[in-house]
Amino acid sequence: MTRPLLDVHDLRVTFSLGSGGLLPWSKPRLLHAVNGVDFTLQPGETLGIVGESGSGKSTLARALIGLVDAQGSAEWVDGKDLIGLSPGQMMAYRNDIQMVFQDPLASLNPRMTVGQIIAEPLVTHHPGLSRAEVKTRVKAMMEKVGLLSNQINRYPHEFSGGQCQRIGIARALIVEPKLIICDEPVSALDVSIQAQVINLLIRLQQELGLSLIFIAHDLSVVKHISDRVLVMYLGKVMEIAPSADLYADPQHPYTQALLSAVPVPDPDFDPATSVVPLHGELPSPSNPPSGCVFRTRCPRAQARCASEVPVLQGQAHQTACHFPGPFTEAEIAKARSTEAA
Repeated sequence: MTRPLLDVHDLRVTFSLGSGGLLPWSKPRLLHAVNGVDFTLQPGETLGIVGESGSGKSTLARALIGLVDAQGSAEWVDGKDLIGLSPGQMMAYRNDIQMVFQDPLASLNPRMTVGQIIAEPLVTHHPGLSRAEVKTRVKAMMEKVGLLSNQINRYPHEFSGGQCQRIGIARALIVEPKLIICDEPVSALDVSIQAQVINLLIRLQQELGLSLIFIAHDLSVVKHISDRVLVMYLGKVMEIAPSADLYADPQHPYTQALLSAVPVPDPDFDPATSVVPLHGELPSPSNPPSGCVFRTRCPRAQARCASEVPVLQGQAHQTACHFPGPFTEAEIAKARSTEAA
């Protein structure tokens, strides 16, 4: 079997919120943004990561590239653990791991031309290249992502949101990485532009043999681009499965609730019999529920859920739930009646 490009085990990110009381010796409050995440990523694979805001998706991405301190392990294909590396040590892997950020305009330096922005990683990691070589590579990359090479001396504010995101993708690709982490790269774009950027990423992945970690709220977008999908809630993995399996047969109540909330373009679709309501708000990660962190919003929660933390079980399709399986019509009706009351 091919060795994973990335093997993540028990990844944790914890932030201190200061003292938990008025006395100076009070214990500090801790916020568990990422709490024991495990997954592998194969060469050429796209792993989609979904979940509500506050689930820890972006923090997970930043931990993998060393922007926040983390515990656990993230073993690269060469056997090196990326977690805990110093900035200098991490520099050796910047060629291999790049990131595309959520806000396409805010992630670009407004004082630099597009050519300078795209060339910056190349100049940093390959200082031996001549100016002519850098310019040639930048122009070729601009054309590869759908930009005109004669726009090389323009500034970010002269481009649309979709074009700015193409600039961000070009900047990430210019050093020929093995992995690109996309942190909600299309959430700020119009629907039609979203489709163009997604199709661009799929094409580039096939041409360049890239692996992708694709973070998004839109489950329909994740379905279109991902080979496997990981569902996060309050810093934990609820479910991870091949994309087709997860969308056809979701096992975790949280996954079912997320999928049932996706709009269905069918006039005969009746939400009252098919949509699983998601009650309440996401609990604070500084004070998570005992046992299963989803139990306070789960219509299937029982006493065991409050006392015992579920672990991921299964082979290709893994679920962290004491009572997995599709909701019955009776359970959906009961949940909806509770919501109405």
